[in-house]
Amino acid sequence: MKNPFIIGEKVYLRALERSDGPLFVQWLNHPEIQQTTIHYRPLNLQDEDDFVDRMRASANDVGLVIVARDTDMPVGVTALHQIDWRNRYASFGITIGESANWGKGYGAEATRLMVQHAFATLNLNRVWLYVLEYNERGIRCYERLGFKKEGLLRQEHYRNGRYWDTWMMAILREEWDCQRQMVAK
Repeated sequence: MKNPFIIGEKVYLRALERSDGPLFVQWLNHPEIQQTTIHYRPLNLQDEDDFVDRMRASANDVGLVIVARDTDMPVGVTALHQIDWRNRYASFGITIGESANWGKGYGAEATRLMVQHAFATLNLNRVWLYVLEYNERGIRCYERLGFKKEGLLRQEHYRNGRYWDTWMMAILREEWDCQRQMVAK
C-alpha cells in the first residue's frame, strides 16, 4: 500500500497527487465515464492539476484516490465537497475510472468508507449527492448503503439529445448509525 489514509477490505483511499492527473484526464474524458458525470467539455492535464491543487488547499473538501488492494492500482476517485462545518453536511462524489472495474464492489466500499469518515471522523450529520436518473447501478448502490431519495430535479441535465432528471439523495448520521448497529447484530 502506498500512503493509505483509509483502509478497507478491497480498496484503500489515499491522498490525491499531481501525478494522478493523467489518469484522471483519461478516465473523465472517456465516453462511458462521461455518461455518469456532469462534465460537458473535455478536460486536460492543466484542469486536473488545478483540481488537485484546489482540493489539497481546501479546508472544505476531502478528495481521495481509490486504490485496489490486490493490484495496488488506482481504480477511481472520491470526495466530500462543500463541507459546511456549521451545519455539518457535505456533498459526495465518486467515479470508478474504467468500466472493467465496475461491479467489483470498489465503488460501494469506497462510498461506505467515505460516509463512515464523514460521520465518525469529521463529525458531519448529513452526506448528500446528485445522481442522474439513468445511473441505475449508482442509485442501487446508494440505496443499499442507506441513502434516501430526497428530491427530483426535473429535466436538470441535457445529454444525448434530451433532458434527464437528477435525483438528490442523502443519508443522515442517525440512519447510518442505525444501519451499522443492525449489521453488527
